[in-house]
Amino acid sequence: MLSDVLLIEDKHQEAARKIYERIEKVRNGRFVVAISGESGSGKTELSHCLANIYKKAGLKAKPMHTDNYYMSLPEERNQWREAHGRESIGDTEYDWDVINKNVADFRAGKVTEMPCVDIVTDQVDRLITDFAKVEVLILDGLYAVKTKDVDMRVFIDITYEQTKKAQLRRGKEAQTPFRTMVLEREHEVVTSLRKMGDLFVTRSYEVYAKEEYLK
Repeated sequence: MLSDVLLIEDKHQEAARKIYERIEKVRNGRFVVAISGESGSGKTELSHCLANIYKKAGLKAKPMHTDNYYMSLPEERNQWREAHGRESIGDTEYDWDVINKNVADFRAGKVTEMPCVDIVTDQVDRLITDFAKVEVLILDGLYAVKTKDVDMRVFIDITYEQTKKAQLRRGKEAQTPFRTMVLEREHEVVTSLRKMGDLFVTRSYEVYAKEEYLK
């Protein structure tokens, strides 16, 4: 999202380096990696650091923030959720058709149009991206690992309760009963996607393969 706040720390840089090394062991051509985790867990920071590592290596990696693909604008979302109820909160709020189209355009090396929410104006801008020279697409977002055509899925295994300080530092919504309900529901949905992870990032930002982490 435009005007979003990044709080990059050494732990993000180090975890991104480890993920980069694991990707490069298996990558053969265009590669899609998805990073998911709860609010404030560092998804966007990790995506940004990974893209920069590729840049330093002389390759182009494009972050694609799936929070830009909500079917409601940020200023309208709470009202929509209140009207539709708790069970409406989750991955069904994403426009998966557009997400999957953008991923398919990356695979084909085509020019595509991507949504980009400006959180200052609450408008959806349209970003024209040429994927011809992009080698790696980095999806990040609460439910990004659910995207169909993904080569590696990274799950940040940190709960929203453990990221309260980060949420406040990034200027997230004030903690109200409604916001708590939203975080609890997001926690349920994101946790249900945990089994899809290929790599896991711990609270201390260590990186483990699924077979190492879930043994």
